[in-house]
Amino acid sequence: MNVPTPTASGLTLSALQTIILQMYGEKDAARGDAATFLWLTEEFGELATALRSGTRDELAAEMADVLAWLATLANIRGIDLEAAVVRKYGRACPGCNAMPCACDPAEKP
Repeated sequence: MNVPTPTASGLTLSALQTIILQMYGEKDAARGDAATFLWLTEEFGELATALRSGTRDELAAEMADVLAWLATLANIRGIDLEAAVVRKYGRACPGCNAMPCACDPAEKP
């Protein structure tokens, strides 16, 4: 099994998706997107708990879990997460097209 290794600057989203696919792909496909989304939302709850009262290490672990479950959902639905992020956020704010964002702070960019 050819598992991608992190680059000198870190693990790419594409490499993460590949690792998750190789590690859990069959289980993820069998579970499907609806059940995977439920797992993702559960991880958001655990992240909320860690934000409120967790240690820095617990917070980091929950952030990693959320990202891994998002990568899982992207794999199931055939979305290249890295390409999607670059397309939406790679040049400037998707709301105002400025870098840094010049949107009204009261608005969601």
